[in-house]
Amino acid sequence: MPEPLRSLLVVGGGTAGWMTAAALAHAMPRGCTITLVESEDIGTVGVGEATIPPITLFNETLGIAEADFLKATKGSFKLGIEFVGWGRAGHRYFHPFGTFGKPFDLIAVHQHWLAAHAAGEQTPLDDLSMAWGAAKRGRFAAPMADPRSVASTFDYAYHFDAGLYARFLRRYAEDRGVVRVEGKVAGVDRDGESGDVTAVRLDDGRQLAADFFVDCSGFRGLLIEGALATGYEDWTHWLPCDRAVAMPCETGGDGFTPYTRSTVRAAGWQWRIPLQHRTGNGYVYASSHVSDDQAAATLVANLDGPALGDPRFLRFVTGRRRRFWNHNVVAIGLAGGFMEPLESTSIHLIQTGIAKLLAYLPTREPDPIAIEEYNRVGIAEFERIRDFLILHYKLNAGRSEPLWRACSEMDIPDSLATKIDHFRRAGRLVQRENDLFGPPSWLAVHVGQGALPDAVDPLLAHVADPAASQAFVGKLATAIKQMAHSMPSHRAWIERIGAAA
Repeated sequence: MPEPLRSLLVVGGGTAGWMTAAALAHAMPRGCTITLVESEDIGTVGVGEATIPPITLFNETLGIAEADFLKATKGSFKLGIEFVGWGRAGHRYFHPFGTFGKPFDLIAVHQHWLAAHAAGEQTPLDDLSMAWGAAKRGRFAAPMADPRSVASTFDYAYHFDAGLYARFLRRYAEDRGVVRVEGKVAGVDRDGESGDVTAVRLDDGRQLAADFFVDCSGFRGLLIEGALATGYEDWTHWLPCDRAVAMPCETGGDGFTPYTRSTVRAAGWQWRIPLQHRTGNGYVYASSHVSDDQAAATLVANLDGPALGDPRFLRFVTGRRRRFWNHNVVAIGLAGGFMEPLESTSIHLIQTGIAKLLAYLPTREPDPIAIEEYNRVGIAEFERIRDFLILHYKLNAGRSEPLWRACSEMDIPDSLATKIDHFRRAGRLVQRENDLFGPPSWLAVHVGQGALPDAVDPLLAHVADPAASQAFVGKLATAIKQMAHSMPSHRAWIERIGAAA
């Protein structure tokens, strides 16, 4: 019987480090010491404030009450992302969390909408989403459990201050036995025979040994790259943005919206994320098309209110490590790879990295089969998300700026080209293993950016006529509108559940 781990060291704090430490402390309450080393002098990226629905499961698994979490992180609710200017200037569409209505026969709801649209129906696809019905009116309430209600067809995530979340999870982890060590990593020791990492050395001479290591050191990848030279796969030829500038501002007027906003700019796109105490803003851009000073000026000119700080710049290379688990080191968070925050996947990839680590928890003896499966699943997951992000750039054919023209004309991965072809031919949404974003998400981007199919599902001709499809679409849109009007405002819901900071 392989001997269980006796000690585990997390290298790096921030959101990735403390999510990892908290989850491990919860899942491994005895028999293994968990230590986290970080330095107060080393800053964290700290701009990832938007999430996707699985984050609710992470908090629930750890036994964290939603109201307590939102109060501690000054968080808000998120029903999806509004895309402004994508596809063509001035146009808006919504990527909702949840589905577009509920099917009433064998045909997907969007096929009925396509048939109705072709027959002259003017109802936008967005109006068939309960998430958008509430979001555009600034309303929020928890989804209903009754599957017969249209109010059961949406999901939600959060916006929150990532620095406050890390602090919240640090208290959680330390209460469960995690030991925090303050210090900077100056070197890494490896076993001369196996190549495994044996310890990290701090700049004051201390040595921290462990059986297993989790690298949460951010872009530097102190262990996975610095010590093990794992290698990195660069995807900037598909996702050309390589920098970001972030700046919070005051939230003015009715800006406390229950959704994120992504607005196209000439050399990239701008995010807007409303929290209880401020609005997070940032411009993700391609440095080959705009200077840092120009990017900062564009961001400042498009804030909702007075700035609350100076611009913070970030450089990155979209892509992933060639292996996430190498020897006795697993890289989680930015140490493992980076996806630009267009679809708010950064914190989710931390979460899934932790989940896979627990699913393939190592012992003191390496298990090559478990390591190989961890890497296979992780690579597939990254590539599926990559394809979904590329979809936004590829379908942005209505823009005239050089960056966007180049993106609309670029070659794309075969895995993505196949999905686009399926939708173009008959509106079919193909789902593959490890797809994080399901058919409703792909549908939102295709239709939202004007990539309508050439035909509809052939089965539709045998099930309903255009008039029936139009009647269904109208009835569904009306039901969503009525339900949305019955919901409280976003801020009122936060106050009702006791989550106001």
